[in-house]
Amino acid sequence: MGVSGSGKTTIGQLLARNLGWSFYEGDDFHSGRNVSKLLGGVPLSDEDRVPWLFAIHQLVHDLISKSQRAVITCSALKQTYRKLITEGHPHVSLVYLRGNYALIHPRLESRTGHFMKADLLASQFTALEEPHDVPFIDVSQAPEVIVEQIKSMLHLQPA
Repeated sequence: MGVSGSGKTTIGQLLARNLGWSFYEGDDFHSGRNVSKLLGGVPLSDEDRVPWLFAIHQLVHDLISKSQRAVITCSALKQTYRKLITEGHPHVSLVYLRGNYALIHPRLESRTGHFMKADLLASQFTALEEPHDVPFIDVSQAPEVIVEQIKSMLHLQPA
C-alpha cells in the first residue's frame, strides 16, 4: 500500500514473481467512472472509492477461500480503507511503501500511460493516514532490495 508512484506495481510484480504467487493490480478494479475522474484531474472521494475497496475485499476473500497466495497492490490510504479490505481475514499482511512528495512526484511526472497524474499526488498525501500498525519500507531503495526486505520482515518463502 502507499500513494501513487510509491512503486506498488513494480515491487508487487517483482515480489509475486519471486515468490511464485499471483499478482493483482488494484488499479484494475477501479470503475470507468473513477478512471475518467482521475484522467480529468479530479481526486476520488471516499464514496468513489467504496465500490473499488469492496471489489478488492472480494478478491482477497476469493483468494483465501481457494487457499491461493497473492500480492495485491492498493493505495489503501486511510485506516478505514485498510480495515475494509482486510476485514474478516486476519492473516492478510499489509506493507506500507513509504516515500515523501519530493521523491515520488518526479516519478509520476516521468510515468506515461497511467490515469493517475502527478498533479493529483498532493491530494493522495492529504488523504493518507500513515499506518502505525503495519511494517513500512523506505521506497528510495532499489526495488530488489525492497522485495528482499518485505520477504524478510513477513517471513515469506517461494511457493
